[in-house]
Amino acid sequence: MDKLEFKFLGLTVEKLSIFYGIFLIIFGISISLLSNSNSITSYIPAFLGLPIYFLGYLSMRYPEKKKLFMHIIVFLGLVIFLGGLDFLRSYPYFFDNFWADISKITLLISGLFFSVINIKSFIFIRKNR
Repeated sequence: MDKLEFKFLGLTVEKLSIFYGIFLIIFGISISLLSNSNSITSYIPAFLGLPIYFLGYLSMRYPEKKKLFMHIIVFLGLVIFLGGLDFLRSYPYFFDNFWADISKITLLISGLFFSVINIKSFIFIRKNR
């Protein structure tokens, strides 16, 4: 019998985590280069994407530890979402610091989306035990 697994767009959450990690790494490096930033904080998306990528890979490689790795990934997704909320702090001067605000709003939206998918996956797993 095939194992019942939650999938989003045909991807398991482990594969989605790997792709999301890669997205954050590329995004963080790109924003830093495009903005000519000398600040280490412009690399925050890449710093957060690296462990998501690594843990997604480990959850596929070591399925017996998948639960632990995926819980850490969900925590990181929530941290990304909450970090993106810093965008609201720039009110009423949204986009005065264009690249920083683009980065924050990307973290806000993608972190929320990623967290919701992971939480739906956890609910799916609980219902199908």
